[in-house]
Amino acid sequence: MIAWSLEAIAKVDRIDRIVVATDCSQIADVVMAMSLSNVEVYRRSSDNAQDHSSTESVMLEFIDADDKIDGNDTFLLVQATSVFTTADDINRGLDAMDDDSTDSVLSCIESQQFFWSHEGKALNYDYKQRPRRQDFRGQLVENGAFYINKVRSIMETKNRLSGKIKPVVMPSYTSIELDEPEDWIVAESIMEKLLKAGSK
Repeated sequence: MIAWSLEAIAKVDRIDRIVVATDCSQIADVVMAMSLSNVEVYRRSSDNAQDHSSTESVMLEFIDADDKIDGNDTFLLVQATSVFTTADDINRGLDAMDDDSTDSVLSCIESQQFFWSHEGKALNYDYKQRPRRQDFRGQLVENGAFYINKVRSIMETKNRLSGKIKPVVMPSYTSIELDEPEDWIVAESIMEKLLKAGSK
């Protein structure tokens, strides 16, 4: 997973520094063995390597510890569990960030599913006038692939997103994150098709 993500990020010319935050020696060894010129490993603290640790806590720890970071720098968070992220996706995200009306960016997929609350309330459509799928715009759903923000904004809000947020839409299959064993079965099938088609 780390290799797929790093290879995609390394193809983005606008990124001048790639930092992998981990507390795992095995992951660190894999990263360094790839011999990518602008990749380094940041050993996160044990306090921020717990099951309950938030991603923001690691981001803030790194920002605070690193003397190369400037508040005006753009911070791109890429999550390795989203293995279908490509350099093109990241470039589109950075392009969106260049817009003066945008403060932060997140990746999403389009969903045309009809959502309901646990209380039995339709959330995104009128069930009395059910729309046809082809006429239903649906909603955007975070796929967890990447987030982009300015360092100063992350420090001020202690959040990966803030201000005027712009979504960047990725293909629906990119919503698969490798968190459970079953996810691997689905992901490997999709990855095999993408490799045969030359899309990755």
